[in-house]
Amino acid sequence: EVLSTAGLTGIELYEPGALTLVANAGTPVAEIEAALAQENQRLPFEPMDHRALLGTTGEPTIGGVVATNASGPRRIQAGACRDSLIGVRYVDGQGTVIKNGGRVMKNVTGYDLVKLMAGSHGTLGVLSEVGFKVLPGIEATATLVVHGLDAARAVAAMSKALGSPYEISGAAYLPEATKTVLRLEGFEASVTYRLKALRALLDGFGDMEELHGEASRDLWAATRDVTHFAGVAGDLWRISVKPSDAPEVLKFLPSDMRYSLDWGGGLIWAVVSEGADLRGGLGKFSGHATCLRGAARTFHPEPAALAAISQGLRAQFDPRRIFNTGLMG
Repeated sequence: EVLSTAGLTGIELYEPGALTLVANAGTPVAEIEAALAQENQRLPFEPMDHRALLGTTGEPTIGGVVATNASGPRRIQAGACRDSLIGVRYVDGQGTVIKNGGRVMKNVTGYDLVKLMAGSHGTLGVLSEVGFKVLPGIEATATLVVHGLDAARAVAAMSKALGSPYEISGAAYLPEATKTVLRLEGFEASVTYRLKALRALLDGFGDMEELHGEASRDLWAATRDVTHFAGVAGDLWRISVKPSDAPEVLKFLPSDMRYSLDWGGGLIWAVVSEGADLRGGLGKFSGHATCLRGAARTFHPEPAALAAISQGLRAQFDPRRIFNTGLMG
């Protein structure tokens, strides 16, 4: 049976001065972003909209964002969804309503179930309310585009940029366009200064160009939503690895695949032939591979010790096994 939280909508509390927002889990993300924009504020982790990528039509909700820990390119700077989450209310498998965290940022009482619920994909409980810390809006944005690099050189360029003091908020590689893209955000004068310094830092990597304003925002919206693979036939995989491992990982993947890199190389999006299982060649690398679209749609198998902990948690939160059974083991 399907349990929907679509009726649990609306912002319960929004205090711009305190940088906090609490909303019901079924509230559309678009509604929350619109309310924040009116106060020149934003969700730090840049939640994506993968409807085009996955071929779905459902309205993205803030509860779905938390349940999947959905986090966009800005994760490398601002952290994931779970890092902005300050409170949750949910119903466990025995029908008990549980609240954890609070409506302020400084709340450390009890077990940190807030972080546990983020990314649990609805296997531990049904989220009904979520609270976030938010951040001020962004005055200016610019993107430095480096042309003509292969994957190894692109990761080297991204690593050098991310290791600099220039506060990179996005680092991605789009091999089909042979573009390595690096985003800077903040006050206009600061962005201008850092962009010039970044160009000097990466001198020698390749030809460069700059994107400003809407052109920069449009590029990163497309990168966030992975629209370059929307409608592309084949199985879709999301692979998380150590950024420095990305070039070697790519060598173990099918040669006919299409791919892109985000998070400085730490996130690989790959489209491969139907039925291909990419996990076999990843054994020597730390990380995980999840098939999001295709016959092998499963999460990466957990190591035995971690699987035992996960099963123990599910036994406590959902003893009758009624929540998304089999989804995560």
